[in-house]
Amino acid sequence: MDINNWQAKGQFFDYKGYQIFYVVEGNPQHPTLLCLHGYPTASYDWHKIWKTLVQHFRVITLDMLGFGFSAKPSSYDYTIQDQADLVEQLLAKLGITHLHLLAHNYGDTVAQELLARQEESKIANTTQSWQLSSICFLNGGLFPETHRPKLIQKLLLTRLGPWIVQLYSKRSFKKTFREIFSNTAVLTEATYDTYWALMTRQGGKQALQKLIRYMKERVTYRDRWVQPLIHTKIPIRLINGTEDPISGAHMVQRYQALVPHTDIVELSEVGHYPQIESPEKVLEAYLAFISQLRT
Repeated sequence: MDINNWQAKGQFFDYKGYQIFYVVEGNPQHPTLLCLHGYPTASYDWHKIWKTLVQHFRVITLDMLGFGFSAKPSSYDYTIQDQADLVEQLLAKLGITHLHLLAHNYGDTVAQELLARQEESKIANTTQSWQLSSICFLNGGLFPETHRPKLIQKLLLTRLGPWIVQLYSKRSFKKTFREIFSNTAVLTEATYDTYWALMTRQGGKQALQKLIRYMKERVTYRDRWVQPLIHTKIPIRLINGTEDPISGAHMVQRYQALVPHTDIVELSEVGHYPQIESPEKVLEAYLAFISQLRT
């Protein structure tokens, strides 16, 4: 599925005066699955597994604010909490009350905030309009102490960030992307062209420098986002590409040390984007997880 076909599937809704791109497909009678993408890419990350997921779920995804086809305001104060508010507004718009969640990278952190909200509502004995039935995490910085960002990400967080982002080029992007993939054969020129176009449209480079602040938020809100992983009763599976230099095997070790009764599928010779590098293995692991929940 090329990016034009992907765009044609979607539509837009308004969030705080900004246009947000989203896609909904599948039988409304099937369970709902929400897919949350990573940084710095977009919902197109799911295109290789989308067709199969739609056979099993009513699947929803979106480009979060600052990403992909969605608006990328230059002066906006991007936060994970705000992205979670955005997700909640989409769920309300679509009338979603129960959902499964599949998340990657930046989307992992948004998922952790949503989980924290659900756990808070249980403690407070209050009701919310939606309930998570399960979560599946792909590679991401679930624990800030194990996150190993690339140099460009570190530089974007410094005072030099506004100047660094101006110098950031497609060549720089290609180099960084290659470094976090194990199977670089999947990275064709068309792939680079697609993601670079998504990242840079509508002033996207400036948004990248502001969106990267999520790495600081992970430190600030570590307890809020890690404690629910430890204590929640809802089913969680981690599918991890172990060759990922950012959140690979070393993150899995931390997950095993902190989270009781871990459910982990490790994908050898797979890097930071499992759903792009090894879509068949991700589908096999994810559908097996869902099948277990139904037995």
